[in-house]
Amino acid sequence: MRLGMTHKLLWISLLVTALALTPLLVSRLAVPTAVAAPPVKEDQHPGSTLDDQVDLAVTVYNSNIALVRDVRQVALPGGVFDLRFMDIAASVNPATVHFRSLTEPARLGVLEQNYEYDLLDPQRLLQKYVGRELTLVRLRQQDGSTKAEEVKALLLAYNNGPVWKIGNEIVTGMNADHIRFPELPDNLYSRPTLVWMLENTGARRHRIEASYLAGNMAWNSDYVLTVGRDNNAADLDGWVTLTNNSGTSYRNAKLQLVAGDLHRIMNQYGVGAMKAAEMARDAASPPQFAREAFSEYHLYSLGRRTSIEEKETKQINLLTGTGVPVEKLFVVEGQQFYYHNYQHPGSPLKDVVQVYYKFKNDEKSGLGMPMPAGVVRVYQADSKGGVQFVGEDRINHTPKDEMLNLHIGNAFDVVCERKQTDWKKLSDRLYEMEFEITLRNHKEAPVTVEVNEPIGGDWQMLESTYKWTKTSAWAAKFNVPVAKDGTSVLRYRVRVRW
Repeated sequence: MRLGMTHKLLWISLLVTALALTPLLVSRLAVPTAVAAPPVKEDQHPGSTLDDQVDLAVTVYNSNIALVRDVRQVALPGGVFDLRFMDIAASVNPATVHFRSLTEPARLGVLEQNYEYDLLDPQRLLQKYVGRELTLVRLRQQDGSTKAEEVKALLLAYNNGPVWKIGNEIVTGMNADHIRFPELPDNLYSRPTLVWMLENTGARRHRIEASYLAGNMAWNSDYVLTVGRDNNAADLDGWVTLTNNSGTSYRNAKLQLVAGDLHRIMNQYGVGAMKAAEMARDAASPPQFAREAFSEYHLYSLGRRTSIEEKETKQINLLTGTGVPVEKLFVVEGQQFYYHNYQHPGSPLKDVVQVYYKFKNDEKSGLGMPMPAGVVRVYQADSKGGVQFVGEDRINHTPKDEMLNLHIGNAFDVVCERKQTDWKKLSDRLYEMEFEITLRNHKEAPVTVEVNEPIGGDWQMLESTYKWTKTSAWAAKFNVPVAKDGTSVLRYRVRVRW
């Protein structure tokens, strides 16, 4: 009896142990040891920000466009996927975008490109939530404290303003202190983004380059010409004024400027459809602009990196010239009509005496660098050692070894009067005319006035009180010296055949 009971207890113990071990045995049999666990799935929608940026070059044109070359190191999955390329200029022209892999160009290709510019702001966010429920929060003052009151509301429409459904009522004009949104819609972007559909058959890390044209970025030249008291020499400083309204900042960038007149085809993006080519290069020069001829333009490369912030105007020194020889000119330009006074016949006609500064852009003058178009502001030292502003003029693109003439204003103390003193008809087509030009100088120093006279037809100078030069088929020039507090009278007579 005892032996039978002992055997029964032993069999029950073995049975319980077997039942306890059965799940473990089944689980080991269900997963063969030769099969590894499935790998973690890679991100199928990677994004790239400025944190990935390893190089940046910006070439700015003086026609309100810039070429941006952005190089980034990014991790990419294999196969087909979307890459969100963020932190680009808001004014990018998508038609000019050029993308490539610098690591394996043949193994990473672009299948599709999209420019996402539906940017996040409160109005766009509300428009995306039409038909969904939101939480309206209103702040109320109660017993000396501020309490938040939350109301669940369905946004029915958002046109000129929100239309809510709260409970069974339609509500408009309800002002909330703030609105809570459960999540950010997928089709809204916090900043402009380029989205590429890529196919990667190569490495999992690529050094990629994106080049594109962006608008609302421009530069111009500003010059300061400081003339000495004797009007014989001046110092010239040239500055580049760079303005960035492109919608992003450019940090630690290689900066280049292109001076010249580009031919551009205007399109819906407002910038030229120009192929984005690589134009950035390292310039081994001091912290100023190194210049080189580029196509039919001039390329200026800053010899150091710089940052260009959004909504910033930056000035960088372009050139410096010291002791530049200058010449001050007093100029009278003749009129294209017969010289008489309509209000007082017989009285002389007043003419302005224009003032110019003239100098040559050559190495001998301490310059010799192509000067981009811009405004030259002229200053001059006064008797007390100060410097005063005396005028300004705009110059065009000026190559080296060319002359510049700056019109700074009209003379105060030099007066010009003119009248026609004779007109005689000799035959049907032959005439003689005589003119008198009176110059009075009230300055404390003698001056020489350049008088440029238009003369029409087939003309011959018969006589003149001052030496003259035929400057073109229809013009003559006279250099008339006028003494201090003196008067000079230019008289000349011409015979004209029409």
